[in-house]
Amino acid sequence: MWPLRLLVSTLLLCSWLPLAAQAPADSDPKQRIRTARELAKQGSGAIPKLQPMLSDPLVEVRIEAVKAIVEIGTGASLDPLIQATRDSDAEVDIRATDGLVNFYLPGYVRTGLSASLRRIGNVFTAKLTDTNDQVIDPFVEVRPEVVAALGRLASSAATLEARANAARACGILRGRSALPDLYLALHSKDSQLIYECLVAIRKIGDRSAAPQIAFLLHDLDEKVQLTVIETTGLLQNRDALPDLRRVLSDPASNKIRRAALGAIAMIPDETSRPDYLRYFADKDDGMRAAAAEGLARLKNPSDLPLLRKAFNEERKMSPRLSQAFALVMLGQSDLGELSPLRYLVNTLNSVAWRGVARPFLVELARDPAIRRTLQNAVPSAAKAEKIELADILARSGDKDTLACLEALSRDPDTEVAEAGLNASRILKARLP
Repeated sequence: MWPLRLLVSTLLLCSWLPLAAQAPADSDPKQRIRTARELAKQGSGAIPKLQPMLSDPLVEVRIEAVKAIVEIGTGASLDPLIQATRDSDAEVDIRATDGLVNFYLPGYVRTGLSASLRRIGNVFTAKLTDTNDQVIDPFVEVRPEVVAALGRLASSAATLEARANAARACGILRGRSALPDLYLALHSKDSQLIYECLVAIRKIGDRSAAPQIAFLLHDLDEKVQLTVIETTGLLQNRDALPDLRRVLSDPASNKIRRAALGAIAMIPDETSRPDYLRYFADKDDGMRAAAAEGLARLKNPSDLPLLRKAFNEERKMSPRLSQAFALVMLGQSDLGELSPLRYLVNTLNSVAWRGVARPFLVELARDPAIRRTLQNAVPSAAKAEKIELADILARSGDKDTLACLEALSRDPDTEVAEAGLNASRILKARLP
């Protein structure tokens, strides 16, 4: 009997050992939470001790573990954070998402969704900020596994908050490989998630995405409709022109009307000329601006007298900048004191309006002759102009632009030098 009893006892012990190995080292949950917090202070060397805590049966421990890994924030944090995106708890997913973005965009966790997250028991509240313009520089390389994890969350996370947050992250990291997941998420009934997916698609900037968003052009949510209209224009979906014209002819609001004409203006097509001429003298500033932009991209010299007269008589900043852009597109590209190109460059000194002038100059600088004119203007430009021109030339320059940007990186003003250095890196990442 004793050998049999000994055999049974041995078998029972062996079956218990794997369970014991999986159990937390400390049976006191509060102590495990304290341990996670203490480990955060030890740096990346503590990652091997924190990673097993991501499998803890208590969500509070997993939350503290992911917070600690995010705080450490080194390259060693990425694999554990990818693991954490598979958690069944939305807060863990959200914190892991923000941590992944924070590695590539330092400081993001202070403004991301996890910064506003408040939890009471199983219920938490969090709100994405209205500002959604952050994006990493083109020279920053993101691990494919990170984008894959975020894309999966955007299309299939357990909560809408976690999905919307992941969609925003895909856009910030320019996650092109996440596009299929974003397309799936667009078919959600949640407007916030749809909006975040559209902005992400716009930031990624792949024109092949345009047909995937066209079904939303008549969406009933104004925020969604505005975003899809603007994105359609930026992606230059020519096939969407009939739909955009239908929206223009029967808009739900003045905002939609302006956006529709603005999107049409982004897609050069002579059949749109009647729309531009119809709204060229409209009482609405935004409509006049969009009409001028449309004529600009048609590049018809016969429009010069009309545009020159409007530019000289216009008193509102937005349409006047658009008219200046049009005049430069049609050949008035000198930098004389009262020239339209000088007007655009001078506007880079204005905090309120540089965001309008900058994309015009990015587009204009794709023309080699205009780009050379801007490069030659850099040495004598004002400080704000130098900083802005560095970014503009980085996005539209070629190999001949590098010398100009490298000279800026040696500017005596440290802010200008930093802008020049960053611009050089962006341009080098763009060049073949």
